[in-house]
Amino acid sequence: MIKAVFFDFVGTLLSKEFEDITHQNIIREALRRVKAENVDPLKVWEEYEALTGEKFKEYAGKPYKPIRVLEEEIVEEIAKKYGFEIPHDFWKIHLKMHQEYGKLYDEAIETLKTLKANGYHVGMITDSDNDYLSAQLEALGILGFFDTITTSEEAGFYKPHPRMFELALQKANLKGEEAIYVGDNPLKDCVGSRSVDMISVLLDKKGDKKEFWKECEFIISDLREVLVILEELNGQ
Repeated sequence: MIKAVFFDFVGTLLSKEFEDITHQNIIREALRRVKAENVDPLKVWEEYEALTGEKFKEYAGKPYKPIRVLEEEIVEEIAKKYGFEIPHDFWKIHLKMHQEYGKLYDEAIETLKTLKANGYHVGMITDSDNDYLSAQLEALGILGFFDTITTSEEAGFYKPHPRMFELALQKANLKGEEAIYVGDNPLKDCVGSRSVDMISVLLDKKGDKKEFWKECEFIISDLREVLVILEELNGQ
């Protein structure tokens, strides 16, 4: 019997397309603050995305290091290359832009509301600093939907380390086989959740992760499909 649905955040509930827009605005605002008019913000953004992607792959499954620190290290590297200073309040800019430009996938609210109405435990398991996540969820107006939230900061590790998922289950007082985990990264989300016997669901909006589908038990392109999976698994 499935009693709970846990979600990743960025790329699962939070639109990846709008996350790109958010990051572009972070770079633009940072360059504006230090009057770096001659630096191309889109070029800086492209390098920023490439370096953050590499950094998060490097830290996958490893002990937690604040994302704030990782982000600032990356920006420092880029700033040296292009010859500009980093604003002293870079992290505040980071948080503010996320609050202003972050957007959920269209079906996210409907899915969360239906799960709550049907009596499921709704949780979140995500690689995040606590201050970033709290600010984002409050700005999006969805903090109240979640019965439990587990971050890499709290667990002390990044996904797919099983500690992330074990802690979430402990907080919900559930066994792995009683829960579904929905994420957009097959190697972190599916592998990590399956390691503690949770049922793994991959959100693949564009169908461009087919080579990794074998890591996941269900593949969906719309969050509302989770409701159909629940009906099937619970024999409703």
